Amino acid sequence: MMKHKQATKVQDITRDFFQAFQKLLQQVDLDVMERIVWRLSVARKNGSMIYLAGNGGSASTASHWVNDLGKATKKPGEAPIRVVSLNDNISWLTALANDEGYERVFTGQLENLAQEDDILVVISASGNSPNLVQAVDLAKTRNVFTIGLLGFDGGVLKEKVDECLLLPTEKGAYGLVESAHGLLIHVLTTCLTECESREQVESAN
Repeated sequence: MMKHKQATKVQDITRDFFQAFQKLLQQVDLDVMERIVWRLSVARKNGSMIYLAGNGGSASTASHWVNDLGKATKKPGEAPIRVVSLNDNISWLTALANDEGYERVFTGQLENLAQEDDILVVISASGNSPNLVQAVDLAKTRNVFTIGLLGFDGGVLKEKVDECLLLPTEKGAYGLVESAHGLLIHVLTTCLTECESREQVESAN
């Protein structure tokens, strides 16, 4: 009887999560998705750098997306996407954290790298991580376009980034937000692989 009750609870939790996930995906702003694809396409054409950053689970999402953007989007006759994750240089990141504070782990790197017309993508469930907020503030001083993949109520970053892809949830729903972000980066990568950029479409008309 105890095992049966446990199995029933597992099934209920699984079913509830799936239902909440499906509901969340229905709230994705497809116009924002299109604009992000266009921005990244233009960055590819211009040879601009794309920087990704996140903390915790969102750091894993950033690392994953760098792999997909750098490798999966390659097409014959088209420039590769120049992309790097600011989470992944452990030596540099920990040196900045140790010497200047964790709030500076992304800003310190961008000070060396960021140039006009580059793109910074910040990934955060809460939208309130101080190191991401500071990175966005620095990006604005360099005329770097900023994109936020956010959750909960969007937090501070919602009003700071130039383009916000928000997944509205209750605060603390990390599993839902991070799962949805993982799916959306695959959709965005597929769009970059299979779709023509807006500039290509417009020039053909």
